[in-house]
Amino acid sequence: MTHNNFLLLLCLMLPFVAFAQTEKTDVELSEVVVTGMRYVSDIRHTPYTVTTLTRNEIEKNNMPSLLPLLGEQVPGLFLTQRGLLGFGVSGGAAGGITLRGISSSAGQMMVLIDGHPQYQGIFGHQISDSYQSQLAESVEVLRGPASAIYGSNAMGGVINIVTRKIAEDGVKTSANVGYGSYNTLQAQVGNMVKSGKFSSVVSASYNRTDGHRSNMEFEQYSGLVKLGYEISDHWKAVAEANVTHFNASNPGTESRPLLEADQEITRGETSVAIENKYGSTSGAASFFYNFGHHHINDGYNPAVASPQQKLFKSNDRLVGFSAYESTSLFSGNRVTVGFDYFHVGGHAWDDYFSGEKAGISSDYADKSMDETAGYLDFRQTIAPWLVANAGVRYDYSSQTESEEWIPAFGLAFPLPKGISLKATVSKGFRYATIRELYMFPPQNSELEPERLWNYELGYSQKIASLTLGANFYYIKADNIIQTTMVNGKPRNINTGEIENKGLELSVVYRIDDNWSVNSNYSYLDMETPVLAAPEQMLHVGGSYSTVKFEVSTGLDYVAGLYTNLDSSREYFTLWNLRVSYQLLDWLGVWARGENLLNQKYEINSGFPMPKANFMVGVKLNF
Repeated sequence: MTHNNFLLLLCLMLPFVAFAQTEKTDVELSEVVVTGMRYVSDIRHTPYTVTTLTRNEIEKNNMPSLLPLLGEQVPGLFLTQRGLLGFGVSGGAAGGITLRGISSSAGQMMVLIDGHPQYQGIFGHQISDSYQSQLAESVEVLRGPASAIYGSNAMGGVINIVTRKIAEDGVKTSANVGYGSYNTLQAQVGNMVKSGKFSSVVSASYNRTDGHRSNMEFEQYSGLVKLGYEISDHWKAVAEANVTHFNASNPGTESRPLLEADQEITRGETSVAIENKYGSTSGAASFFYNFGHHHINDGYNPAVASPQQKLFKSNDRLVGFSAYESTSLFSGNRVTVGFDYFHVGGHAWDDYFSGEKAGISSDYADKSMDETAGYLDFRQTIAPWLVANAGVRYDYSSQTESEEWIPAFGLAFPLPKGISLKATVSKGFRYATIRELYMFPPQNSELEPERLWNYELGYSQKIASLTLGANFYYIKADNIIQTTMVNGKPRNINTGEIENKGLELSVVYRIDDNWSVNSNYSYLDMETPVLAAPEQMLHVGGSYSTVKFEVSTGLDYVAGLYTNLDSSREYFTLWNLRVSYQLLDWLGVWARGENLLNQKYEINSGFPMPKANFMVGVKLNF
């Protein structure tokens, strides 16, 4: 079957699935998730391992960025950082995410906003400074390949940011302002309105810091606008836009400091969607457009070099259309059919502003690629204690001019006494980026997709106020793109392999109405070590709360972290503390301290992290 015929068949199926007559059933869900299935599902019935963070957990953190919280709460996920605020891009950048040894810096993990991919069009990785707390109603992290649903770049997992919403009629306005070490300021303000069928969310944030080192300033402006309208009881329209602009400086490593290594970055995301829900049938069709503008000065080391005479500039885009419909065709059944089209492209060049070439531009690449795909996901409840899942995606890339089939299989066993067992086998893949194909000396326009297989067993159980979880996984990958010397010149080729296996554990215990404790642990064994993928991570936390007062604390232990594959590994323990008090119904105060053990450590090689630091702030709610 050709790819055109396959996609035509999927398109013809969509209307029939959309309007299938089904009997509405009410099911008590223990915890619901959307990521990985495209529809609301009891987490015990899905084959995937998903961690969900709620709006309440995000707000209690009082951090402007979402990602550090994920590093605490998601076993096996590690985030690179270089300071209090700002991840940056290009040289000296942080914000890379690794999950089970699979790296977002290589484009092998996907960040979504409301199900729409967010990777940079030329370099193929996420821009971590774009993901602010003001955006999120919740965050769902799927561990393991999700390429069967989301395609390229989801080979290691996905982070899906579900944007803010208001459920009941009324107006809610809030603000959060904090100030602390190194002249660091964070500020957020938001307004949510619901009036009948209309709803809106508007928010803005401003963050800045001098940084804990010279020439490490960071400043950021962000905003979100989201509008919703309920066309009828079954149809809803949603439009949203969010934009982030930041100015970041790279101080260089301690041994090789830099001057004028400055970045001006603008990232934006817009989307329009139509959603439907008829009993147990639901779906959506959406158009989205992501864009970025980058101006980067690579700086210079005054001991050995002169100031740069050029800026690296790039414009990139990701245009897409997605449609899916999910329904129950008969008892215990769920079928989801979907279609995706992504257009990825960008233009990169050097712009000379001084010297003999002043006023001249020199192109690196001006390219685009298209990805067209259809997918089918099938779930069947065979018995009260057994749910079978199977899915397949057909993906066609204009760059490879070849077909890629991505299957996924899983069994879920929702057993008595709150026990849930899961077993999955799933494939992940990633297309080469414009940079890998066409830019800089290692480029190779004949690269094939990277591929991996993930095999996983999972266990979870809820016993009264105690929740337990354990996952065992084995990952085998080939065709990984690496830069090697060919005929005396660097060249990107499909020669790398990955063989990772590991264990993830989690415990949450609600002692009583006031006290709770939680812990998670991950062990990762890699045949071939990679940067920013620790061998062991342990988080131990606890909290005490009353109606007005809350204090939470946590210890994070990281062992066997490579910051440089040629150096010894890092081991460190961090202690963080957060306190809040509600003075009035509309006024609260908070404080947090980080690295209270005053540890000296690095995550990015040559970039020491800040020692003990503090923030205090106020919250307003009307």
